[in-house]
Amino acid sequence: MHDKPVALVTGANKGIGRQIARELAAKGLTVLVGSRDLAKGEEAAADIGGDAIAIQLDVTNEASIAPAAERIQTEFGRLDVLVNNAGIASTAEPGTSFEERLKQNVPSTASMDYIRAIYETNVFGLMAVTKAMLPLLRQAPAGRIVNLGSSSGSLTLNANPTFEYRHVFGAAYSPSKATVHAVTLAFAIELENTNIKVNAACPGFTATDLNGFRGTRSVEQGARQAVRLALLGPDGPTGTFSDEDGPVAW
Repeated sequence: MHDKPVALVTGANKGIGRQIARELAAKGLTVLVGSRDLAKGEEAAADIGGDAIAIQLDVTNEASIAPAAERIQTEFGRLDVLVNNAGIASTAEPGTSFEERLKQNVPSTASMDYIRAIYETNVFGLMAVTKAMLPLLRQAPAGRIVNLGSSSGSLTLNANPTFEYRHVFGAAYSPSKATVHAVTLAFAIELENTNIKVNAACPGFTATDLNGFRGTRSVEQGARQAVRLALLGPDGPTGTFSDEDGPVAW
């Protein structure tokens, strides 16, 4: 068995995922940089440094997920941390303005293909990866699963007419994140009598390509809570949703 804790971060070749991988590597973990495009993952791993290793992983493709799990088992014999970061907010072509992306997300006019594509990555991909990695996490001394949620998917916050980001609650991205929160709780309940803790982290409005880099938080701020939850001690919580400022309403 590999002598250091091993973390897998999905969608880690850029943005918040890359920063999460960087910080976990700096903490001394072996970090598997999950990327659909292996070359991009290798570039990210080289930039991250430490014990960062690229692994090809497309969360929407079962034929990619199974070999990734087999490789982790064969090469490392363990998985201590799973950070489900991979996600999309739009299917629009690169360079499409944020305003145009919002138009794609209007519930009454959004195409079902668009809605399905968002859910395929953000929800079904997350669940498929988690299910595939659970046998490894069950073997870990202290397994940790962190799902990247979002306050934009908080039903409580968005039910309040004064919530400043309420206008972006549309057909797909925000509902998909609400589902991620529900899935987080479902896994936490199933695993609450094991050594695995399952929590959702909100990065806040972080400047990434998901929002045309309009976010008000840096990737360092956006990664902070996910990293903290990934490194929880034995007395840490499970089944929670929070950001760096504390609990977030479901």
